[in-house]
Amino acid sequence: MSEKFDVIVVGAGPAGTSCAYTCAKNGLKVLQIERGEYPGSKNVMGGVLYRKQMEEIIPEFWKEAPLERPVIEQRFWMMDKESSVSFGYKGLEWGKEPYNNFTVLRAPFDQWFAKKGVEQGVLLINETVVLECLTENGKVVGVRTDRPDGDVYADVVVLADGVNSLLAKQLGYHKEFRPDEVALTVMEVINLSKDKINDRFNLEDNQGCTIEIFGDSTKGNLGTAFIYTNKESVNIGVGTTLSSMIKAKLKPYDLLDYLKTHPMVRPLIEGGESAEYLAHLIPEGGYHSVPKVAGDGVLLAGDAAQLVNAIHREGSNMAMASGTMAAETIIDAKKRGDFSETSLNQYRETLYQSFIIKDLEKYKDATHTFEHYPQYFKEYVPMLNRAASKFFTVDGTPKKEKQKEIMKSFTSERGTIRVLQDMYRAWKAVK
Repeated sequence: MSEKFDVIVVGAGPAGTSCAYTCAKNGLKVLQIERGEYPGSKNVMGGVLYRKQMEEIIPEFWKEAPLERPVIEQRFWMMDKESSVSFGYKGLEWGKEPYNNFTVLRAPFDQWFAKKGVEQGVLLINETVVLECLTENGKVVGVRTDRPDGDVYADVVVLADGVNSLLAKQLGYHKEFRPDEVALTVMEVINLSKDKINDRFNLEDNQGCTIEIFGDSTKGNLGTAFIYTNKESVNIGVGTTLSSMIKAKLKPYDLLDYLKTHPMVRPLIEGGESAEYLAHLIPEGGYHSVPKVAGDGVLLAGDAAQLVNAIHREGSNMAMASGTMAAETIIDAKKRGDFSETSLNQYRETLYQSFIIKDLEKYKDATHTFEHYPQYFKEYVPMLNRAASKFFTVDGTPKKEKQKEIMKSFTSERGTIRVLQDMYRAWKAVK
């Protein structure tokens, strides 16, 4: 292949397809290359799609996209071995158009999204591996694929090839990530009837629920677990930083089995049939790990640019927004006829002025703080559960005395000064 394109997009996940779709819609000649058998075959996420960024690309997409359930409730569990302190929000307004967000299964959704790009003129090639970027005098001018005569050229190459972007590493944009900058998440799709899901999660048809779980779900290590409801299945998964897995000698699938048999979780999935196991690396480094995102003839988007907000579990929305920003930069660069780093740096400027980098900067020290001070998950979550048990147990003790006993138990276990230090440190990390 020696054909010249305006844009080559590597990857057919949310970031890559958002970029390819927007470029093609605006008249650019786009080649999109996916290593999997089809878009979504190698893509993994917990399973929540945020409406706003998707709607900005395809208005009223929910009327035709293969979605599972509109999410009307978000729950959070602080879980101990035989209990959990829970809070959340349930809003029926989220179940009405234009909705808030949705649960999805990536394989059907990614195929549908990529097909919309093809309808706009994107040339999508599956089962093709990009081996390296082609450069001339330091400028990226195309890619080399594993196909015969597989060199393809373009004015701009967009790398949307995931967290461990080998192409970005080859260009020197990515360093090797430390184990505390990457999380490994394992997930299982468990088939359950619609009626059981509705009954167990207190839902009606076309209503979904998400549960984010902290504490014993990761055996007190830095990370989270989740349960998301689909139409006739649930996604259940758990992830921790690689550094936590190494320190605690955890095996990811053992951790998932532990979660599935936990007394707080087991009744929700009991009787379900396992349909699929998945594993995925997730960037956790946040603001400090964002690499160089623009160069001569090249841009990075989505996970390849480390654009994940681990605190709020946001990734797909940031991927789509960054892919759209990359496309808009390329469209403007095409008008100027200038694809230099100076010209493409418009993308970096837009990115850093957006909610993406602003949110990553807000939580720039959060992962580091909770990684290096494990008492938040190992000690405070169990203490919170014991305090709730004591407070809500009706035994004739005056509530004022209970409050004093609870406060005393917190300070006696950690010490007053250390508790105050921990509270201040946590507040500073997320303020």
